[in-house]
Amino acid sequence: MMKADMNFRRFLSRGTANVLVEIMLVAMAYNIQKLHCKIQSDRAGQHLFPVNNAA
Repeated sequence: MMKADMNFRRFLSRGTANVLVEIMLVAMAYNIQKLHCKIQSDRAGQHLFPVNNAA
């Protein structure tokens, strides 16, 4: 799903280690894109869970 959303059709390198690095870069780009969309829509200041203050 993530690959299709970012028009990522094939790996550009060969080998397990190189493919792992490439998919990690795609995953980081996806997370940065999600964060960017949250910042643009003013939802970045909300927490998903309540923050516990340490005493």
